[in-house]
Amino acid sequence: MPSRRNTTRRGALSVTVGVVLVATAAQFPAGGRAPRPAAAPDRPAILRVDPCGSASGLCGAPRYTVLLPAGADSTVAPLTFEETATGPVEIALGTPGRMTDVTVVDERGRQVAGHAAEDRTRWTSENALPAGGRFTARLAVEGLGPDRRRRQAARLEFRTHRAPVGERLTATFGPDTDRTYGVGQPLTAELNLPVPADRPEVRRVVERALDVRSEPHVEGSWHWVGPTTLHYRPRGYWPAHATVRVRSGLEGVRVTDGLFGGPSSPLTLTTGDRVEAVTDVAALRMTVRRNGELLRTIPVTTGKAGYRTRGGIKVVLGKEPMVRMRGDSIGIARGSKDFYDLKVRWATRVTWSGEYLHAAPWSTDAQGAENVSHGCTGMSTEDAAWLFRTVREGDLVQVVNGYGEPMSPFDNGFGDWNLSWTDWRHGSALGPRPAPRARPAGSLNPAL
Repeated sequence: MPSRRNTTRRGALSVTVGVVLVATAAQFPAGGRAPRPAAAPDRPAILRVDPCGSASGLCGAPRYTVLLPAGADSTVAPLTFEETATGPVEIALGTPGRMTDVTVVDERGRQVAGHAAEDRTRWTSENALPAGGRFTARLAVEGLGPDRRRRQAARLEFRTHRAPVGERLTATFGPDTDRTYGVGQPLTAELNLPVPADRPEVRRVVERALDVRSEPHVEGSWHWVGPTTLHYRPRGYWPAHATVRVRSGLEGVRVTDGLFGGPSSPLTLTTGDRVEAVTDVAALRMTVRRNGELLRTIPVTTGKAGYRTRGGIKVVLGKEPMVRMRGDSIGIARGSKDFYDLKVRWATRVTWSGEYLHAAPWSTDAQGAENVSHGCTGMSTEDAAWLFRTVREGDLVQVVNGYGEPMSPFDNGFGDWNLSWTDWRHGSALGPRPAPRARPAGSLNPAL
C-alpha cells in the first residue's frame, strides 16, 4: 500500500497520527482459543500535536479531522501506521510545553476516562477506544515559545474505523432483575463466547470493560469463575441501602484479533438492610441480626453424622412457601431407613443441591438439643415462617462451629465470601494469580 501523509496546517498547528487504533484479523475459532497476537496488546495509538513550524506558540484554536485508518505498510514521517496498535489512544505534545487540561468526549458527549503523564506532555485514555466512534479532544497548552505564561487551546476531532462484520462478545449481568437484594449478593457476568485462562491479555480487556459502581463507593473486584463466567463482590459486604450499577463498555472494543465487543444491557440493583443469620452448630442456636441488632434467637437442628451441614458463609438464593423434599434427590435410596418424602413449609434455599432453612415440626424435640437432619437447618413452623418473612435474596447465612465440609465458593450457590480478599483478587485478570484457598468455615470476616 502506498505511503500516506495527513498533516493539516491552519495557523501553523499540526497534528500527526502515530499509530492505528483498530487492527483486523481472525476471531476466536470454535473451542475458544484465539491465535496469539504478534505484538503487545496494550500498545497505544498516538495523536501527536506537533510544533507550529516557524511561529512560536499555538496559533489560535484550529479544527482538525483525523481518520485513524485500518492500517498501512508505510512508516514515512510524519504519518506512521502500524497494524499492531490495540491499546488506548495517546495525545502527545511534539513541542516544549505542557497540557494543563485535556477533555476527550465521544459523539454523545460522554467523557473518555484518561490520565496525564507526570510531565503533562502526554494524555492517555484508560482503555482502547471503541470501533466506529467519533471523538473530540480539547486541549489547553501553556509554556510554548519564549513566553512561558502564554496559554493556548486546540481542538482535535478523530474517529475510529467500524468493526468488521462478525460475531460480537457480549455479557449478560445477574442477578436477572433490577430490585432490592441483601448485602451478600454477588454480581455475575455471563459471556456469550469463552475467554480461556491461557489468554490473560484478552481477559484483561474484558475485565476492564465491565464497569461496576456503587453509592456509597466500596472496593471490589471481578473474579473469573470459568471461561464464560465472572463474579463481582466487594472486599467486605455491600453497604446497606446502597445502589449498585453494572454496565459493559465492550461495545465496539477490539477484544482480540477480529473479535469486537457487542451491546449488553446494564443492571442496577439496590441493597436493603444488612440481615445475617448465623447458626452455631455446637450450640444448636441460630441468631438473626438486622444492621447489627439482634432480632431473634432460634433453636435449630442441623445435619447429623453422615449428612453434616456445610460450614461457612452462604447467600439466600430464593424462598419457597412449600417444597417437596425427597431422599433420593440427595442419593438416599427408597426403602432405606433414612429415606424421606415430605412437603416442607417456609423453605429458604441456600444451595442449589437442596440445602434449606425450613420448618421441621417432626423434630421439635431435637431443636436446640440434637442434630438430626439430613443437612438442612430445621426449626419450628413459627420460627421458619418468621425467618421466611425477614430475609430476602442476597442475605447472609453462616454456619459456624460445625463438623461439615466447607461451603464451596462457586459450584453450589454463592459461596463467594468463603474466599479471603487476597485469594479473591487472585482470580482477577488484573492482579496476581496463585491458586485460591478456601477460608476456614468458622471465619467471620470476608475481608481477611
